[in-house]
Amino acid sequence: MSPSPTQGKSRWRIALGLLLAGLGAASGAAAVPAVPGEFLLAGAPAAEPAPMRACTPRMREGLREHRIEPPPGGWPGVPQAINVFNVFAGEVMVALGEREVCGRMHDARTRDSRFRTSVGLVAVPAAGSREPIRVAWAEPLQADWRPTVVLGAPSPVQQMDTMRLLVRVSCMAIGMALAMSALMGFIGTRDRSFVLQAAACLVLVLGQAVLSGLSGYPRPWLPVGDHESWWLAAFTAFGIAALLYGIWRQSGVAGTLAPVRRAVAWAMAAAALAGLLVPLLPPAGLRALMAGLETGFGMACLALLAVTGLSLRRGDRGAVLGVVSIVPFLAIIAAELADSRLLASYRIEILQLAVTWFLIAMGYALTRRFSHLRRQHDAMRVLAATDELTGLPNRRSGLARLEQLFQSARDSGEPLTVGFVDIDLFKRINDVHGHHVGDQVLVAVAEALAASMRDRGDVVRMGGEEFLVVLPGVDLPMATPRLELMRQRVREAGEALGIEGLQVTASIGLASLCAADEDPASLLRRADGAMYRAKQDGRDRVSGATA
Repeated sequence: MSPSPTQGKSRWRIALGLLLAGLGAASGAAAVPAVPGEFLLAGAPAAEPAPMRACTPRMREGLREHRIEPPPGGWPGVPQAINVFNVFAGEVMVALGEREVCGRMHDARTRDSRFRTSVGLVAVPAAGSREPIRVAWAEPLQADWRPTVVLGAPSPVQQMDTMRLLVRVSCMAIGMALAMSALMGFIGTRDRSFVLQAAACLVLVLGQAVLSGLSGYPRPWLPVGDHESWWLAAFTAFGIAALLYGIWRQSGVAGTLAPVRRAVAWAMAAAALAGLLVPLLPPAGLRALMAGLETGFGMACLALLAVTGLSLRRGDRGAVLGVVSIVPFLAIIAAELADSRLLASYRIEILQLAVTWFLIAMGYALTRRFSHLRRQHDAMRVLAATDELTGLPNRRSGLARLEQLFQSARDSGEPLTVGFVDIDLFKRINDVHGHHVGDQVLVAVAEALAASMRDRGDVVRMGGEEFLVVLPGVDLPMATPRLELMRQRVREAGEALGIEGLQVTASIGLASLCAADEDPASLLRRADGAMYRAKQDGRDRVSGATA
């Protein structure tokens, strides 16, 4: 009796359960309790208080407080969301009435979970209340890095906060994907440019994490702690070194000039050294360093733009990518000089987008390099497998193909015949007419043999005046007339050269695969022996080998 469908399903479930249990036991995984009922309960009851923290006197130390007055007539009595962005270090305080919270950008556990990229709160002031909103933060590393306070209804404020999170996470994800792509490229090419690209991506991704506060989301995964300013300054320096390297690599032929190369190397070394010295600097030193890095990077971008323009004038169209990678940073510098409100409000997102644009341009350049290296590799492989004079497969590649055909014929039982072709009295041709004529004869014979075959790869120059013709699927009786035709074409090719007194003939030995042939070498030996019999019988003829 055949099993019912229900029984069949039960058996499959039992088999799958046993398989999963076996895999779990083999891997030492912890036992997972069965799922009760019709739903899966994940997580566990909360054992921690809400993440929002009341401000302590220690948290308020060094914070500069600012007030936001209510609208005329007082607060309308509806929920108000207050969000503080673009604070890169230290505690941030937000207070309205009796509600007062503090949080850190680099530890999401200290912030209201409704806001993912900022410190904020949602409060409902009494209608008509004239209590101001109080916000406070430490002095920024740079005076023009002004914090942004967003006030409004909870829903649109939270939506904008989510949009910022999406931009920040997407930029980091693209950077990580490009780093992995570069590593895969290195595995395939062993070219150090791919490792340097991966390192640059990693530095810039970590720099974005510190800049955006994602180093602490959903909990700290970088040991930033209370030293956000150090981390920000250090990764700014390392990031500038990576950016200079990438822009210089796209600067074209002018970038290969020794003075430019040395200048970029010194600038990169100076930026990297500044990043290493950051922990030794006091707050005033950090501010001076950040200002110097910003000014130095702007000047370096302008200098590299000039170098890239020089490359374009010299006809290097590939340098367009260098211009493309520099333009976003020059636009940011221009917006900074113009005191742009958009840049002040969305500084982090704009910087991340510019870096991501740069990484994409670098990734495109690396893709082009990968294609170039692959074409180079393919060309070298063809050259390594090709006879330089005749363009036919050389001895090594020809024997490799014969090995494959030999094994295939052995496995399938199909016939396989080879013809060993030797130009008669070739040494005399060289002695009488010169080696340049000898080369012409070799090329002419090669073309005559190849023209007689459907696959040019089945004609091999073995060396000197010797050629090998491989005939897969052809037995000796079928191969003999075909090689006779080739012999005649060799004679005609020599006549076509039109050199007085030149006569070109070939002796050809044929051998077909038989049971006694243990390897391709034995098949070749029999064909070679048949060729020598053809020479002994008077040359310019085809001779078949015996089994």
